[in-house]
Amino acid sequence: MTPHSRIAASFSFSHSRFASFVLLLALALLTGCATKPPGLPDDPVLTTGTGTRSETIPPTLIPDVPLQAITPGQTGSRQIAQTEPPKELWDRIRRGFAMPNLENELVTDREQWYASRPDYIGRMTGRSSKYLFHIVEELERRQMPTELALLPFIESAFNPQAVSSAKAAGMWQFMPATGKDYALKQNVFRDDRRDVLASTRAALDYLQRLYGMFGDWHLALAAYNWGEGSVGRAIAKNQKAGLGTSYSDLNMPAETRLYVPKLQAVKNIVANPQNFSTELPLIENHPYFQQVRISRDIDVALAARLADVKIEDFKALNPSAHRPVILAAGTPQILLPWDNALVFQRNFDAYTQGQYASWTAWTAPSTMNPTEAARRTGMSEAELRGVNNIPPRMLIKVGSTLLVPRSAKMETDVTSHVADNGQVLLAPEIVTRRTTVKARKGESVTTIAQRYGLSATSVATWNNVGASSAFKKGHPVVVFLPLKSRASAPSRGNIKAINRNSTRAVAKSKRRR
Repeated sequence: MTPHSRIAASFSFSHSRFASFVLLLALALLTGCATKPPGLPDDPVLTTGTGTRSETIPPTLIPDVPLQAITPGQTGSRQIAQTEPPKELWDRIRRGFAMPNLENELVTDREQWYASRPDYIGRMTGRSSKYLFHIVEELERRQMPTELALLPFIESAFNPQAVSSAKAAGMWQFMPATGKDYALKQNVFRDDRRDVLASTRAALDYLQRLYGMFGDWHLALAAYNWGEGSVGRAIAKNQKAGLGTSYSDLNMPAETRLYVPKLQAVKNIVANPQNFSTELPLIENHPYFQQVRISRDIDVALAARLADVKIEDFKALNPSAHRPVILAAGTPQILLPWDNALVFQRNFDAYTQGQYASWTAWTAPSTMNPTEAARRTGMSEAELRGVNNIPPRMLIKVGSTLLVPRSAKMETDVTSHVADNGQVLLAPEIVTRRTTVKARKGESVTTIAQRYGLSATSVATWNNVGASSAFKKGHPVVVFLPLKSRASAPSRGNIKAINRNSTRAVAKSKRRR
């Protein structure tokens, strides 16, 4: 072997040993990363979120086996994880699509319907820009399909103030009873079915429960619209008949039959807006709002002013506050656009121009008419009726909580019990007429009161006699009796019609839940 060849061989051998050393070092480093990867809960660098919630790398992304080297030929078949988050929220939603696609004529029909109404899509997507980031965050935290972030487009066109004919409310359209089942408070001061955070939490809880029941997202969505009991019975009926039990196989009402196709159509438009000649507005992939705690009752108008936010924008983020005041004991935080939260806090702390709230709660000590309630609270009857939604010919029952002007005597804020449970309880006002009746032989104040269902004290007062007085036969006795309804009794045909309408109303109320 020539000196040159010996030198070359020695160099080749040394190079090979060096390459092996580098490879072993790289594998050791990678194995160390697998053993203690960055982004675990004790790594503050990759922790995100606001409030008490924190998010870290999902456990499914951390390998639980030793890493192995791959050959250059294997690199083409391996996927590379994207490390840069999407700049646009629509792209983030697309990446999280995980539900099976539905393909049928109803989907095509709904695609054409939405695509032919660009103004409608514009209004819906414009409203959604305030809420979508939060919904997507919650879906990803629960590892749920991000298609569900589009569901409020179908339910309410992303209008948190929407109310259906069946009394479902909010952008997720909760019925009153179902809202209570999922801890959405509904009282005289707020309706959590409209609350952005509370209703989203409840809707995703409900959808997760339905998916756990049926193991299929299409069936879960059908149950969200039609009720789990209705879907369960439809499945049992098909099973008994030897038929299929998928969403497409079940016999459903027309609204539920169109429900998933509507969502699929919106999903298809979001996935490929150019295919439908549609342009989606830019929604950046960052929070729109943040929570701000309040420590005092505060007027809605003042809160918006201190935050330097238009009143309509404030109400869009805080739609559950359907009264002119927010009670800190019941609603301890408000939502504000990200850049306005600090502005509000500074202005709130520096506010010295008087009381924060000009309204407070007053509990009726006895049953009374609105005229008396207005006199006691220093309001006009028209104002008391308007602020508290009291219709004509109704009495305010004892224990009712009314919204009234805050006076110097009412300096303390409303308690949590009243803020969480206040209700306006009403009863029909009984209209009476002065009537004179003739006393029978041996009758007294007591027997006449018993005959007409009145109190003996009232009868005695009306006739200016004692409560134990007796009347001679034929003596005229003054009583005030309720006016009888002049409406004639319904015929048998009308009774049947009323029963049919009542049955339909009950069925309609159960349709959603």
